[in-house]
Amino acid sequence: MPETNALTIGALAARSGLSVSAIRFYEEKGLVEPFRSAGGQRRFLRSDIRRLSFVLIAQQLGLSIVEIEHLLANLPYGRTPTQADWTRISKAMRGVIDARIAQLERTRDRLDGCIGCGCLSLKKCALYNPEDRAGLKGPGPQLILEG
Repeated sequence: MPETNALTIGALAARSGLSVSAIRFYEEKGLVEPFRSAGGQRRFLRSDIRRLSFVLIAQQLGLSIVEIEHLLANLPYGRTPTQADWTRISKAMRGVIDARIAQLERTRDRLDGCIGCGCLSLKKCALYNPEDRAGLKGPGPQLILEG
């Protein structure tokens, strides 16, 4: 790629709204892959602006870096993604987002009755969780997290 079309890390930071250190973090995680100029400096593709924008949106939706990495693996590197590329990644995200929505709805619906009941009584909670059955499923608030 001609260096005139590439972005320095500072230019990418200014354009994306991210700090240079955040871009380096995403680089370390493999979400963007700069190349080196003749002088050994990092240079980024203009399509990395879209990749980083996607990362920010996905993080705001609650996706982990690992989930984002898997989704970005479906995008081409070295060229601007097409509408078909984004449609494919959007469909892949839909299941993750739908699962998050379902978990949030379960939490909302159960929160008042479980954590917010105010009883502070292990005797009453024994009605909902006799012999600590939820504990067999693992640590944490299993009655809220279960699907």
